[in-house]
Amino acid sequence: MSDFMKWLYIHYIKPYLDTVPQDDYFFWLSLMDSVMTPDMREKFEKCQEFAAIHAFLLGLRTGQGLPVPMK
Repeated sequence: MSDFMKWLYIHYIKPYLDTVPQDDYFFWLSLMDSVMTPDMREKFEKCQEFAAIHAFLLGLRTGQGLPVPMK
């Protein structure tokens, strides 16, 4: 994975994910947060980074990641 994609995750994707309402997933995320060791948390965050970057790229490839310009 390129350095640009890692930069993009840190500066664009991750801040966006932090603002998305967790609604139906709040219980599961808080449960996971309470049982993870620091080592597990590091591994989880790297897996989350990988999945989020590839979901973003998939959105770009399929056109879902690009907003429709308003006229």
